[in-house]
Amino acid sequence: MRRAPALSFLLVTVFLDMLGLGLIVPIVPALMTAVTEDATAAVRWSGLLGSIYGLLQFVVSPLLGRLSDRYGRRPILLASLTCLGVDWLAHAISPSPWTLLLFHALAGACAGTSTVVNAYIADVTEPESRARAYGLIGAAFGLGFVAGPTVGGLLGAVDVRLPFFAAAALSFANVAYGWFVLPESRPGDRTTPLTLRMANPVGSLAVVLRRPVLGRLAYARFCADVARMTHQSIWTFFLTYQFVWSTAHIGVVMAAGALAGAVFQARAVGPVVRLLGDKRAAVAGSLLGVASLVGTAFVSVPWMLYVLQAVGVLGSVGGAAAQSWISRSVRANEQGTVQGALTGIGAVAETVVPVAAGAAFGWSLAYASPGWVFVGAAAFGAVSALLLAATPDVRTAPIE
Repeated sequence: MRRAPALSFLLVTVFLDMLGLGLIVPIVPALMTAVTEDATAAVRWSGLLGSIYGLLQFVVSPLLGRLSDRYGRRPILLASLTCLGVDWLAHAISPSPWTLLLFHALAGACAGTSTVVNAYIADVTEPESRARAYGLIGAAFGLGFVAGPTVGGLLGAVDVRLPFFAAAALSFANVAYGWFVLPESRPGDRTTPLTLRMANPVGSLAVVLRRPVLGRLAYARFCADVARMTHQSIWTFFLTYQFVWSTAHIGVVMAAGALAGAVFQARAVGPVVRLLGDKRAAVAGSLLGVASLVGTAFVSVPWMLYVLQAVGVLGSVGGAAAQSWISRSVRANEQGTVQGALTGIGAVAETVVPVAAGAAFGWSLAYASPGWVFVGAAAFGAVSALLLAATPDVRTAPIE
């Protein structure tokens, strides 16, 4: 197994995924307005595109994870990357919102990148090294988040569809790179059954959640996802309301935070988790995240916001540690299945939370208390920390 080229490819894949997404974030409103020729319709279609992507990802991710256990990680990952490239190309050339909806649904159905990447890392790293590897994945994610919107804004100033061509080209280039560089991490096991119970999202989640240890970790993961998505969905609106910051100021602060997080995850997560262990690092990271959210809810001066951002960066150790813990709790022949179920859980949060958090933020503004949304997010983070603390650090039984 050539582990160095494999890990390099995975890091490039995650970086390019986030870069591609970031490229188009500043451009989607202008593209949808150009396609629909109506600003109100553009907002509705943009929301529908996001929802259909999350819904299809929830429905299909468990199947993709199971397929990666049965047929191997490499073909599923390359197929997912190809679908993503097709989706961006469709954005670039489509004359109709219905065409965009069709291809974005296809991309959601093929969105197995994170599922297979997490399973692949579990295949090629020793348990004591996984937190560091997942930290590197988080760093690549953050760097893509920093670079994407900047490059997308520059390309979009030339032509509104140019960022989508660029995102498609990056995806297809990554597929070609992976075709020649990426080895298979684990040969498929054709004896792995493809039953309806394991291939549908409800059945696969039920199988995972009913296992005592893994079920608690999955519930903790969901609560952490709710807290994270609430923060991501509301943060820019909160800063605009609380401090009357410009979009440029907010963008600089977000980029600085993402860059600091990427450096921390790349350099410090591995040593911290080796020192504390997966469980204690996961609990500590969750508690730091809760402290950051509670502080943000009541922040009144801008300088305190930077301190709270730093606390949140330190808390990012929790995600890598929890992911490492989960990967140690399952057998090699079920990594894809479990990661697919967890991707489905994340898709639920990503689909539902932005709408709910937006409604809650609008309600809080009516009472001049915008920070209370972050208190709600902190409550979910606290439940996640409690679940992690109450979970024994033992290996679970295999999935049936």
